[in-house]
Amino acid sequence: MKFFAGLMLLGCLGSQGVVAQGGIAQDSPSRLMAASMIEQWPVGVVSTTGHPGAWGYEEGVLLDGIAAEWHTTADGQDFHYIKAAVDKYVTADGSITGYKPEAHSLDNIELGRAVLLVYRVTQEPKYYKAAKFLHDQLEAQPRTASGGYWHKQIYPNQMWLDGAYMAEPFRAAYAATFHEPGDFADIARQLLLMDAHMRDPKTGLLRHGWDESKKMQWADAKTGLSPEVWGRAMGWYALALVDVLHWMPADQPQRPELVAALNRTMAAVVKYQDAKTGLWWQVMDKSGGAGNYTEASASCMFVYALAKGVRMGYLPQADEVSARRGWEGIQKAFVTMDDGKMALSGTVMVGGLGGKPYRSGSYDYYIGEKTRVNDAKGIGAFLLAGSEMEQASTEALGQGKTVLVDAWFNSQTRQNAAGQTELFHYKWDDDSNNGFAFFGRAFQRYGTRLATEKTAPTAADLKKAQIYILASPDIPSKNPNPHYMDAKSVDVIANWVKRGGVLLLMENDGPNAEFTHFDTLGDRFGIHFNQVLVNHVVGNDYPAGEIEIPAGTGVFEHSHLAYMKDTCTISVSKPAKAVVTKDGHVMIAVAKYGKGTVFAVVDPWFYNEYVDRRNHLPLKYDNFAAAIDLAGWAVR
Repeated sequence: MKFFAGLMLLGCLGSQGVVAQGGIAQDSPSRLMAASMIEQWPVGVVSTTGHPGAWGYEEGVLLDGIAAEWHTTADGQDFHYIKAAVDKYVTADGSITGYKPEAHSLDNIELGRAVLLVYRVTQEPKYYKAAKFLHDQLEAQPRTASGGYWHKQIYPNQMWLDGAYMAEPFRAAYAATFHEPGDFADIARQLLLMDAHMRDPKTGLLRHGWDESKKMQWADAKTGLSPEVWGRAMGWYALALVDVLHWMPADQPQRPELVAALNRTMAAVVKYQDAKTGLWWQVMDKSGGAGNYTEASASCMFVYALAKGVRMGYLPQADEVSARRGWEGIQKAFVTMDDGKMALSGTVMVGGLGGKPYRSGSYDYYIGEKTRVNDAKGIGAFLLAGSEMEQASTEALGQGKTVLVDAWFNSQTRQNAAGQTELFHYKWDDDSNNGFAFFGRAFQRYGTRLATEKTAPTAADLKKAQIYILASPDIPSKNPNPHYMDAKSVDVIANWVKRGGVLLLMENDGPNAEFTHFDTLGDRFGIHFNQVLVNHVVGNDYPAGEIEIPAGTGVFEHSHLAYMKDTCTISVSKPAKAVVTKDGHVMIAVAKYGKGTVFAVVDPWFYNEYVDRRNHLPLKYDNFAAAIDLAGWAVR
């Protein structure tokens, strides 16, 4: 049966799920789709590809969608699926089974994104070695005279829009993970070459291919461009822009140019959205053409790029309307449910230029390509779109706000697999057990910007932020050169709060954090952390770490069963008030101070180990839902 008719019921159930889970949609279309595909395609062996179980970009796109769902919902099953899929290929020594380097194919880079994700979470060296191998492959990739990557060895001097997504988000994630900032200039160069040479000035849309040598039969003799605008090619480019911007440093010189390219691209995409269905056409600018059809994968890609672009502040808020129309249209046109399993129809199987048999890139060529049900590219794009639409209801609340996390009073470092020294432990960009990556995603659901304070706080730095988080200040056993809270920093922070800032203080247990200096800050607000050890958990005695958070505390809108392992306690005095207690101990307190607010808790309980649900913590503990709830309170 068509799925949209049942979506209204699921929407009602979903609203109950939001109340119970604090903002996580457990029964959204993309959650149901992910569950259906994980069951249908175990360990990422996609039955609808030409070579099931062989390294390739189609499986990579599916895993990108599963990853987006994991990051949005913290369903640990998603991560385990990604890791099992990657482990089919990455051997113990980090080599990749079935990889063909001589093909110099950008398509073969795409699955590296999943490899990088597994490295970032597990920190296992073999995944770094595999990712580095792919990174080094790009060093040898042939280039056009202008410096653009050939799409493949067999397509000389040609840039295809597909290649933007196949290579550049991986390169950006690698550059961010392994501290190679110099790569970002060339990543931007690849995308901006396409913007400069492949965009049709009349429509604002980009053509599928560009032959810089102008020798190919399909290439225009003057421009080198292919003849038509293929929907999914535009989709690949839109995805590449928003995903590269996600990893690119805020101060990268080319960043404004990429944001401008994204705005040009999505303005054209919105212009060619079908007025009746909300979808996009296989040949984008010929909606009335004989044989043309609306296409699922491109429509999903545009919904994702629009919604993520709005949430991240790259695109105008008005673009969310187009994303919502597109998402509704996708449910009506392409989604079916049968015997509890979801399916997606309407994804075109392939689209290319040249080759054998020859593909002309003409209108008749594109409309002649067939669609199929449950194509991995379409499913991956559907999950990407759904992951964003799950967050669309809240993304406007925090636009323009910055959430700053401390990396000075807790400035622990580790060696990564590349031998580099990097900050970790309660940091936004740390996806391992120790990090705050999921806590950061909770804030980003509200459209906030994340930043890190790597020096002692200054008035100028704090002026740029609306929310400031300090977690588990260092002691010598954790950091040989700790930075202790001092009187100057106390004054700077207190003055910032007084002017309207929201401060989150997240202490730890006695053996693992500093108290004496840190309390000079808390005491300013009537919050004193006691250097004791309570909520002590031995082995798997999880109930010892339980804390019940009731609804209506003035902080948490929903009730939660939290897990905080090994904590201190709080003593409160005016202006602070207890919010949550356990066994007579204050566990969470809040203080109003001038125009601002201070939140204090006895544990940094939102680190990934107890939030991302890939570990052994029982599912009844809803720390991620509580993180979303707290982030929403802080934003409001």
